[in-house]
Amino acid sequence: MTAIVSEVVTSSSHYWPSVVVVVGYGIAFYCLALTLRVIPTRGVVCAIWSGRALRRLGLPLLLLALCAAPVARAAGPAAPTAAPDAAQASKRSEESRMWMTVGERRFAITLADTEAARAFVAMLPLTLDMEELNGNEKKKELPSPLPTDASRPGTIRNGDLLLWGSRTVVVFYQTFESPYSYTRLGRVDDPSGLPQSLGRYDVRVVFSKN
Repeated sequence: MTAIVSEVVTSSSHYWPSVVVVVGYGIAFYCLALTLRVIPTRGVVCAIWSGRALRRLGLPLLLLALCAAPVARAAGPAAPTAAPDAAQASKRSEESRMWMTVGERRFAITLADTEAARAFVAMLPLTLDMEELNGNEKKKELPSPLPTDASRPGTIRNGDLLLWGSRTVVVFYQTFESPYSYTRLGRVDDPSGLPQSLGRYDVRVVFSKN
């Protein structure tokens, strides 16, 4: 009995909403029954005052409250879970993104899911004086090699950030066909202004995490 009382006291913050609802319904039905004369009114006040009616209703009401309380308690904590999920999604988004700055213009880059991309991010921040090549790309040799997993993309697209060999990072600002193999590092999210920002000559590019 002591354990049951302790549990009820400890969980009172969960049970009280259910108790209030059940008692409210009980009083409403009781008043309705009196109004419709479903039960006799004679001696009702005395019976209630003496506690006999309360003793009859008390156990069923308590049982209903105890059964309803776990439902209310289980439903309560469900709502706040959206916030941690949103925070985790935002964190994953930040971890898969970096930035490229050319002059006054910043470009967001979504990183590829490759070892080379992760190793490249570990070097950041990184300032590279990139060399013009072929009227469609800027390239620069990195201070140290990156892991490679080269494949032939076929079509190079404006905004591709690729690794040629193990040390040369390349930013492409034109779309064209290529027979060469590269390891993917990432891609500029919105490359529409990239050709104008990079221009036709050597240019300084800053890569950073934020």
